[in-house]
Amino acid sequence: MVKKFCGYLFGGTMEHSNLVNGCGALIYCTETKRYLFVLRHNTKYKGTWGIVGGRVEENETTIQGLIREIKEEIGTDFSSKKFIPIETFTSDNEAFAYNTFLVSVEKEFIPVLNNEHRGYAWVKMEDHPNPLHPGVWRAFNFKIIMDKLKTLEEIL
Repeated sequence: MVKKFCGYLFGGTMEHSNLVNGCGALIYCTETKRYLFVLRHNTKYKGTWGIVGGRVEENETTIQGLIREIKEEIGTDFSSKKFIPIETFTSDNEAFAYNTFLVSVEKEFIPVLNNEHRGYAWVKMEDHPNPLHPGVWRAFNFKIIMDKLKTLEEIL
């Protein structure tokens, strides 16, 4: 199973796969130790708080898709950033995979939101806004994910 997804994360493309691949970025500010959450608007799960991300397009790597999604959704170019893998969720039927990454910035910024979002918040993880997008909620309910984030906060 892991081999199936490694190519997508590290340079492979989606061109020969029926797998729907998605990606998201949990953006962390090292100066304030806060995370960026966006409030969903014209999308599925409207009115929930989530992270920037979406579907990886055909012939894109996961990272290329993530950089594109960040630019489209919050108007910021993250092409020079390093992305740290946090989690890969795969649906029970193995038709959908969602890769979550952590990316850090030195200073908080005001995102330029597209029509998919109607608000944003920089918050400490323990003060995250509610209701959370179901996928984000699920990830945050795994102790191993929260432990990874705490470790990364210490070293970034």
